[in-house]
Amino acid sequence: MADVKIYNDSFDEVKSEKFNVDLTTEVISVPTIHQVVKATLAGRRQGTASTKNRSQVRGGGAKPFKQKGTGNARRGSSRSPLLVGGGTAFGPTPRDFSQKLNKKAVNRAIQSILADKHNSDSLFVVDNFNSNGKTSEISKKLESKNLLPALIVSDNEDKVLLAARNIRKVKTLGDCGFSVYEAVKFKNLIIEKKSFDKLVKRLG
Repeated sequence: MADVKIYNDSFDEVKSEKFNVDLTTEVISVPTIHQVVKATLAGRRQGTASTKNRSQVRGGGAKPFKQKGTGNARRGSSRSPLLVGGGTAFGPTPRDFSQKLNKKAVNRAIQSILADKHNSDSLFVVDNFNSNGKTSEISKKLESKNLLPALIVSDNEDKVLLAARNIRKVKTLGDCGFSVYEAVKFKNLIIEKKSFDKLVKRLG
């Protein structure tokens, strides 16, 4: 069980609530966070770089010139990687860079990043976002409480995501797409209570 501070939509502390999750420093696993971040970045690689090897380039069916008497090095094909217009030796080919992660590792990384933010007083669980969808409104609130840079996690259809996504040094995510990589990038983690409940339930 962990006592987590609950804030209102003006980011003022209103109460403290217990959640069925361990957020002590002992659960923080830096290697697991590193593994998940690396897998996230690897999964974003397109892997579409492609070159043709000597069997794929055109031409080269006939011997370019006779074996002896020309003074040139002997050539059996014009598709050799040593020649201009020839194939590429050991060039890149399309591949999948994604790395497989088991569910337990991902959940431990999520718990670790939540514990890290909680222990550094950078976790702000907001009871309920009340936003009119205006960027200026939420920008003033964040600046007045010195909460930038920040990752804001809320329901995908919530107006706060539309209002905050255009603010410099702010990243918005829906609760279903929580990213350890994005949480590492930003100093403060602002998460709606119902989204936080979902994460805690996911951690089991």
